[in-house]
Formats: sequence, structure tokens, C-alpha cells
Amino acid sequence: MEPIRVQGRTLTGDDLRELRALIAQHPDWHRTALSLHLCQLWNWRNAAGQIKDMAARTLLLKLAHRGLIDLPPPRQRTRRPCAQAPPLIQQPSLAREPIEGPLAGLRPIGLKLADTRPKRQQVQRWLAQFHYRGFHGAVGENVQYLAHDRHGRELGVMVFGAAAWKVADRDRFIGWSVEQRAKHLGGIANQQRFLILPWVHVAHLASHLLVLPARRLSADWQTRYGHPVWLMESFVEQERFAGTSYRAAGWICLGQTTGRTRQDRQRTLQGPIKTVWVWPLHPHFRNHLTSS
Repeated sequence: MEPIRVQGRTLTGDDLRELRALIAQHPDWHRTALSLHLCQLWNWRNAAGQIKDMAARTLLLKLAHRGLIDLPPPRQRTRRPCAQAPPLIQQPSLAREPIEGPLAGLRPIGLKLADTRPKRQQVQRWLAQFHYRGFHGAVGENVQYLAHDRHGRELGVMVFGAAAWKVADRDRFIGWSVEQRAKHLGGIANQQRFLILPWVHVAHLASHLLVLPARRLSADWQTRYGHPVWLMESFVEQERFAGTSYRAAGWICLGQTTGRTRQDRQRTLQGPIKTVWVWPLHPHFRNHLTSS
């Protein structure tokens, strides 16, 4: 068979035969055991040396969906992890005191890295409660932030994760080939969620917050995953938002998406049209994203 590209890896017929033999030889293994062994077998790790267990699980599911392998049944009947929200820690319902007034009264405003379980649960809780798209937890490489003012009061959250695979205007802006995109897509971080908490009413806060990740995101990504990112991207639904804060913050507007979703293999599904915004994190970002 011709080699196929799945989850960033090129698989040959020999790879699939080896995988089928592995499943047949270990009928008692559950899916997690298979993915962990696959990472070890292929030495599939990120730049920080951590095994890419979630990537391996997704690869197995994609191959099974295509009918190329047969997976053991899941240990418990449930939806995909990314399709449901994990249980949230319940907190008492408290009346929130409004945060209002001029932006100067809140400064300096900072971003706290959500690098512990309680902080990430707080990010998840805010987004699940107050973001119009909700939040089901991050999968794959991601960096999450809690924004706070000079008094330590939380103002909002941001989540950055994996970049979109194919965006025509962005790809033209970078000027990379299909091969270069496949190699360097991990050098782009996608702003998957941005939320200002509903009791915060401060003019110009959104544009101020949108500047802050540029100062630290690449370094935080390097620390967490062993490689930097060179470009931030974000997609803003046109029917909901004008993108005024992105423009005021200095993000670059590249155009619009077509409205197709990544599941739209027959070109029949139509999602919301989104405006594409980017922020280069290095003056020579193109060199890094198009190197051979």
C-alpha cells in the first residue's frame, strides 16, 4: 500500500502489519497499554523527551476509524475524552464583586502560568461556566494562563494549543510548502480560548491582555515541551465579534476562513466564518517555519 500520513507520522504497509501483529500478540492489552508500547517502540517523544501518549492514542483511533486496524473495546463505554467535559470541582456560588474603573487602576496586569492541577482546574472551571463554546479540557501540547491585576484578582483566562492544520491565508502569509508545514506546524500556537470574566468591566482590558502572551509564550512552550513557538494565531467568529481588540493590540488580520470544518471530508458541512489573526513572535519567524 502507499504510505499514509496520520497524526504527523508517515506510515507504511510494514508499519501497519507490525501494529496489527502487536495487537494480535497481546489480546489482553487495553488501548492505553497499546499506545504506551507504541510510543516506546517508535521512540515517539516530544522535544522535551516526554512520550507522546495522547498522539499515539489518537493515531490508533484514526487507523481504527479507517478500518486499517481492530482495537480492543474501550475499558468503559464513554465518549471521546475531548467530546465531554471532565467533572469539575464544585465551589460555593459566591456573589462576585464587579471589577470596574480605568485600566490604569489594575496595572500592572500579569499572566500566571497554569502549571499546577489546581490552576488548570480553575482555567477549566471559568471556561466551562462562562465561555460561549465551553471547554472540555486541552489535548496535546498546550499552555494555559490566568490573568490577574495588581491586587491578585483574576480577570480572565487564555488557552493556547495546537495550530490548525491548513489555513489558506495563514499559509500564504508564512510562505511555506506542504512539506514545510507538516514539519514545522508545531512552531505555531493557536489561541483556542480567550475569556474575560463576566464581572470584569474595564475599557481596553481585552486589547491589553492580548499583548501579554507575546512576551512569554515561546519561552513557556520551550520550558514545557522543549521547543519554542514562532507565531500565534487566533480565529474570531465574525457573527459574534468584530475583532476590534485584536486590531488594537497589534495582531495582524489575514483574511477569513472558508467555514469548512476539519470533519468536512465531503465539503458539505458549513461552520461559522472566522477572521484569521496572527502575531509573529520572532522577527525571523518565516525562516524558522520554512527551514528544510
